This record gives sequence, structure tokens and C-alpha cells, in this order.
Amino acid sequence: MTDLQSRPVEAHRKEPRGSRPLLVGTSTILVGGLSIVLGIAAMSGGIASVSISWLLPFSGLQFSADSTSGLFLLMNGAVGIAVGTYSIGYYRHSHSGTFSLMMLPLFLLTVIAVLLAGSVTTLLLMWELMAVSSMLLLLTEYRKKEVRDAAQWYGALTQLGFLAILVGTLIMSGGSAGVFSTLAITSHHLSESLRDLVFVLTFIGFGSKAGLVPLHVWLPRAHAEAPGPVSAVMSAVMAAMGIYGIMRVDLELLGHGPRWWGVVALSVGAVSALYGALQASVATDLKRLLGYSTTENMGIVVLAIGMSMLLGGYGQYELAAVALVAGTYQLLAHAAFKTLTFLAAGAVHSATGLRNLDLMGGLAKRLPVTSSMFAVGALGASGLPLGAGFVGEWLLLQSLIHSHFGSSAPLEFAIPVAVGVLALTTGLGTAAVVKAYGVGFLARPRSKGAESATEVGLPMLAGMAVAAVGCLAVAIAPALFNGVLTSLMTVLYRGVSVSPPRLGAILSIPGFAGSTSPILLAGSTVILVVLAQVAISSFGKTNRLPNRDANLWACGNGILGERMQYTATSFAEPLQRVFDNVLKPEVGIEVTHYDESHYLVERVRYSRTIVDSIEDRIYRPVLRGFLWGANLVRVFHSGRISRYLALGAAGLFVVLVVSH
Repeated sequence: MTDLQSRPVEAHRKEPRGSRPLLVGTSTILVGGLSIVLGIAAMSGGIASVSISWLLPFSGLQFSADSTSGLFLLMNGAVGIAVGTYSIGYYRHSHSGTFSLMMLPLFLLTVIAVLLAGSVTTLLLMWELMAVSSMLLLLTEYRKKEVRDAAQWYGALTQLGFLAILVGTLIMSGGSAGVFSTLAITSHHLSESLRDLVFVLTFIGFGSKAGLVPLHVWLPRAHAEAPGPVSAVMSAVMAAMGIYGIMRVDLELLGHGPRWWGVVALSVGAVSALYGALQASVATDLKRLLGYSTTENMGIVVLAIGMSMLLGGYGQYELAAVALVAGTYQLLAHAAFKTLTFLAAGAVHSATGLRNLDLMGGLAKRLPVTSSMFAVGALGASGLPLGAGFVGEWLLLQSLIHSHFGSSAPLEFAIPVAVGVLALTTGLGTAAVVKAYGVGFLARPRSKGAESATEVGLPMLAGMAVAAVGCLAVAIAPALFNGVLTSLMTVLYRGVSVSPPRLGAILSIPGFAGSTSPILLAGSTVILVVLAQVAISSFGKTNRLPNRDANLWACGNGILGERMQYTATSFAEPLQRVFDNVLKPEVGIEVTHYDESHYLVERVRYSRTIVDSIEDRIYRPVLRGFLWGANLVRVFHSGRISRYLALGAAGLFVVLVVSH
């Protein structure tokens, strides 16, 4: 993998470019504020349905909002405010043109339009506008080959996903405009085979936007090559729109389906979570690592949705509601900590010109605020207590361990597997963020870019601070989201009386044992840290020892240097060996001989590259097949009219013979 990050920092930065960054940042903040206002109104039932019949021929446009829309509008708005604040400082040193800059608030507007869509035709139109605007955002630095390649992958999979959504929703609506309020009733009258087909098509289409395996290959490429603010909104907002589509169509409009729907969603989610966490744990590009982390977390969310569908199919609605709340809360947590980590990664790139963890190090001293912000986001991504991702994963685990099997073979198999996947995913995810922070921000700098880094400006720090506040709120104050999630249950579980988990000072599940308290965990941790500090200070005053300088041991080789510490590659080496059959690394050995004799070796260079095995084994053979077919067709395109006429006559003759 080429590393463009080693270029000098001065080549990356430019002088401030007038008021354009301020205008873009302010516009993004205003759009974020609008989204929050609309979200609050939707949650309280204050948005009436609006029909614009003249704007689109035949069907017109339908806009409406409910609790499902409101939840995602709130999330979109919070991310928009953080990213908008950050962008004021980031785009002062960006290579972006005015058109690319203005696409950021426009993209968030298209997201609002998707969330307010009240019919199939409106959803399809706004979904395509969202895809186009996100493509233009991705192409901000289109002069780079890596950016163009990422855009091609993104565009191809986005359009394939849209085609699946188009066919599925048109079947569901029967070719009509498909107003959602009507479809929620009429979709139950579809035949069983048609409902199954709609589920498969829409799950594939929306899953491609969420970055689920095997449709994930665009995600690490796009998130790695996009600018910092764009990576944040693509991960925190656009990937979440795939989950919104699954909730809106597959849970709400199609309603309760056969149990195998849940098995499919659970299986895809489990594979996505494991594969994303594994690829993140061995990645050396910081933004690519965060991109695979998005696949991991979207997999956890879909795993929770699948478990909710499966438990609901067996009548365990209380635990089904817990699993769905767990997935939704994990989605909120992901939006918070992924916004923060991508903004911090963008700040690192802005300050150092680096993305390769092997070239970083020592940033905790040179970028203290950015490093602290990344640590907060990394803690959330780990799923450990006091992190933003802990509550959602804890609730999901509770829904799994409290479910009773009975005589159900699918549940007997699915639940232990889901518990194991969740545990292994958490472990791999923790290893990935420990590697990212430990190798990238601690130890000694391993390049000139890292050694000369200075802290970024106040707007970028303020944007990260907004996201950090969101991470802390999700981590220790789940009671803030209790009403939002309860309202969501009333939409997704129409006609079924369920009691969602209590998200107060103490998390608990009605009717089941087991509880925890994030706020008490946080308070206890603070008290223990203060007591430890007091004890150390008291001991130091009464037992003060004379200070003296001494070199570190370093195995007797003198002063510790940057080449004597772990890199991201060496840190992940044990995992690479354990999962060698899955990762399939490409190993290369280059032997250089002396000119005087080919028997004497001057240097041996060993390389080990991790590629996306799904991309390598599935997509590349398909692409080679398409290229082979295209080259075959080119044979007939000679440019001679006589040959074209002959081929046309031959084709007409074949048609006439077959028709008779």
C-alpha cells in the first residue's frame, strides 16, 4: 500500500483562504441545528405530513416524520454541529475548491431530506441525491489516484445497492408512489415469496450503504482517502443511513417476518463485526483502521437487529426490545466516537502529514489536546466500561444471555455463537484502538513529520470537544436517551406491548436479573484516581528520595531509540499469525547480491502486506470476468459500417428463425 503521508507537512498546508472556510463551517452548523430542531419536533409528533404534487410527475413528493426519523435527525444534527465547527479550522489548510467545500452542508441537507421522505418515490429520489453529494465530497482531492480509485469502488457499489433498493421497494409498493403510512398496512397483504424477495433486496441495498460484509470494500478506501470532516460524516451519518433503511423498510413497513430473516441479519452482522474488527486490528493506516472499525460497529448493530427479529419471531418480545434498543444505542455511540476519532485523525494528518502509524509516535507530547480527544474516542470504540460503546454492548449481551432456548434449534445455535462473536469482536476492537493510540501517540516519534508536529487551531479543537461531550453523554448518562428510545419502540413495535430497558442511573431489564450503572462506575473511577493521587503525594512528601538521572536498560545497548519500540506492524504480528488463513497476507522476499559475486548476499528485504481477502477473492475475479467480456466485445467494434450491417442482418435472421 503506498503511503502518501510521509510528504513534508509544509506541502500539505496552505495559507488561510479568506471567509470561505468560515462560511462553510457556519452553514454546516446551521444545517446541523435545523436537523436537531426537526428531530425534536418529530419525536414530539409536531411535524405534519406535506405533499408536493407538482414537483415530481405522476407521484409527487411526500414528506413526513416520526420517532424513527427523529432519532436519526438528532444524530445527524449533532454530528453536523461538531463537524461544522471543526471545518472552520480544517479547510483553512485544505486543497479543496469552493464547490467541494459547499457540498458538506448540502450533503447534510440531503440526509435530512431522506429522513423526512414519506413515500417510496421520495425516498428513492433523495437517496440518490445523498449518494451523488457524498460522491462529490469523496472526490474533494480528485487529483490523487487513490481518491479516484476509492470513488470508483464507492460509485459502483452504491449504484448496485440503489438498484436493489429500487427493485425491492417498487415490488413492495406495487409500482405506486408508495406512501409509508399506507404501505405499513398493505405490505402485509403481499404474498410470502414477494415479502421474502423484498426483504432480501432491501437488506442487500441498505446493507451496502452501511458497509456490511461482503459489500464493505468501498468503505475503508473511501474513509481513508476523504478529508477528515468528510470521513467523519460518511462514517457517523451516511453508514447509519443504511441502518435507517433497514429499520424503516424491513422492520417497520414489512413488519414481522419469518424467523429466517433474523437468522440472515444476525449472520451478516456477526461476520461483518468479526471481519471488520480483525482487519482493523492489523491495519497500519490510521484512517483505514477507523474505516474497518465502522464495518465492525455496523455489524454489531445489525447483529442486534437480527437477534431482535429472531427473538420476536419466538414471542420473546421483551428481550427483542432490549436487543433493538442495544443496537440503536450502539448506533448513537458509534456516531459519537467515530466522529471524534475521525476528526482527531484529520487533525493528526493536518499537523504531521501522516496517516501511517508506523511513522508516527510521540504525538501525546506534541499534540496533547488532540491526543486526549482521540483517547476518549478510542475508549468508546473499545466497548469497555466508561466508553461510549459499553452501554449498547452490555444491553446486547443481556438480551442474549437471558433468552431461553426451549426446543428451538435456531436459537440454541444462534445465541451462543452471537455471544462468542460479541466477545471476540470486543477483544479485537480493543486491540485495534490500543494499537492506534499506543503506537501512534505514545513512545518516540519515528519520522520528521511526527517530530515537528504542533497542535492544531482552536476551531478544530472545539469541534473535537463537541464530539467528546457527546461521547461522555452516551457513556455515563444513558438516561438522556431514554425517552427517545422508548418513542422508537412504539413505532417499530406497533400492536405489541413491550417494556424497553430502563436507561437511568442504573441500567436494568424489566423482569430479569442483572444491572449496571455507568454513572457509578465513572464516579468510582474518579474517586479511586483522586485517592491514589493523594496517597502518592503524601508518600512522596514523607519518603522523598534524591533525584538522579539514569538511562533505561534497553538490553545493555545504551539509550532507547525509536527503532527499539513497537510499530503497528510488529504489534499486530501475533494476530496475523493466528488469523493467517483468513487474512492471507502477501509475503515478498527481495534478495540483493553484491556486484562482484552472485553468491554473496548484500541485503535481504522481507515484506508482508495485508490485503482485503474478500476483495481479492470475490471482487477481483468478477472484475477480471467483466474485463474479459469487454475485450471480447471490442473485437466487434472495428469502426467499419459494413461489419455492423452484417452483424445486424445476422441478428435479424436469427430472430426471424427463432420466432417461426
